[in-house]
Amino acid sequence: MAKTRTKYVCTNCGRQSPRHFGKCPSCGEFNTMVEEIEEASKPAKQNRQPVGIARTQPQRLAEVSSDAGERLVVPVEEFNRVLGGGIVPGSIVLLGGDPGIGKSTLLLEISAILAQSVGVVLYVSGEESARQIKMRADRMGLQAEDLFLLTETNLGHIFEQVNRLNPAILIVDSIQTTYTEELDSSPGLVSQVRECASRLQALAKTTGISVFLVGHVTKEGNIAGPRVLEHIVDTVLYLEGDPFQAFRLLRSVKNRFGATSEVGVFEMTGGGLAEVPNPSEAFLAERVVNAPGSTIAITMEGTRPLLVEIQALTSPTPFGNPRRTPNGVDMNRLLLVSAVLSKRFGLKLHEQDIFVNVIGGLKVSEPASDLAVAVAMASSYYEKTVPADVAIVGEIGLSGELRAVGQLAARLNEAAKLGFKRVVIPRTRRKLDDLPRGLQLIEVRSVGEALNALVPKE
Repeated sequence: MAKTRTKYVCTNCGRQSPRHFGKCPSCGEFNTMVEEIEEASKPAKQNRQPVGIARTQPQRLAEVSSDAGERLVVPVEEFNRVLGGGIVPGSIVLLGGDPGIGKSTLLLEISAILAQSVGVVLYVSGEESARQIKMRADRMGLQAEDLFLLTETNLGHIFEQVNRLNPAILIVDSIQTTYTEELDSSPGLVSQVRECASRLQALAKTTGISVFLVGHVTKEGNIAGPRVLEHIVDTVLYLEGDPFQAFRLLRSVKNRFGATSEVGVFEMTGGGLAEVPNPSEAFLAERVVNAPGSTIAITMEGTRPLLVEIQALTSPTPFGNPRRTPNGVDMNRLLLVSAVLSKRFGLKLHEQDIFVNVIGGLKVSEPASDLAVAVAMASSYYEKTVPADVAIVGEIGLSGELRAVGQLAARLNEAAKLGFKRVVIPRTRRKLDDLPRGLQLIEVRSVGEALNALVPKE
């Protein structure tokens, strides 16, 4: 009987230890050390080359071609935007998201489209049967002759089918269910995820096959498995959204071939995920004008300006400690804005419960939305409405001053395109170019000036 040994591996940073720690000595995270059992007499062959893949040879830098090749353009503009213009041949993309958010639905739809335009696509599923995938495809109305389904979790068998079909696109759903027989650990553990991802990366780089991996997420919202998984891949995408809302946001948090923080907007329908070509208009479609506590913020997601409605409600608290409940905005930014309004401008928010919500399920994280949140809170506090044709942008400092924001021209053009007549912006000494015609700029130096212009006390 082969001897076994036990080790503990951190799922966050990959630190290995012969004994268990409640707190990882390397990254400082709690409850991330998981137990792995392996046979000591059968060491893992970490550097084994995948079947059918030739080893590379050193090349002089001057001899290496800088031509990146043509991208595979998907006829879904929102998907192309997030990837930086299309799929790069030989790239490896990791897609994460909460269970049931639509990861498999999105990739199945993209697979069927690509199978009609670029060639053979191999969709490997380790969690669903071929019949289940077929039922979803029928429900979505997808048909593609060159889309092949494979229900397999053994990486060696997957490589055999890749060598036989030679697909242009390989999709593995999911990386946590895939395993290699060279390791004795169970699928989903750190060593298996790291080894399988490394071999799929070698496959993509040496053959030119574009690989998409689906990754599970933890309860904190991070992709499960070792952190090195996100370093191995070229692009990391997250599919986000409120399960009670129809909108889904495909966000790029890492992209070696394009801009990060790009966002593609989709809507979940009975026929799958449909792209939303004008997200700002969709987010404002159900806006109720002339309602206290409602403002329009101009935020940037990557290179795209988005106009979103921010609603705030202040209410006298019956408890000793007032509540601060954000939905779609950062809790720390909400605390900062409420503290500035209380300390600098006399709003007695210490005795008010504050609720802030971003309509449409969008998460706004940039500080440029601070002023819109502050005006919404003051509007609810004073029970006065903000004019419906006003959009707001500005970052708040601790003294109540407003700081300049980036890409102001793009924000203003988006506001003018949607019919807004006035925009409140921080006063700047720089000359603003490429401003849209017919748009009135209300330049203010502080939050107090903005409140006097939009929700005066008298």
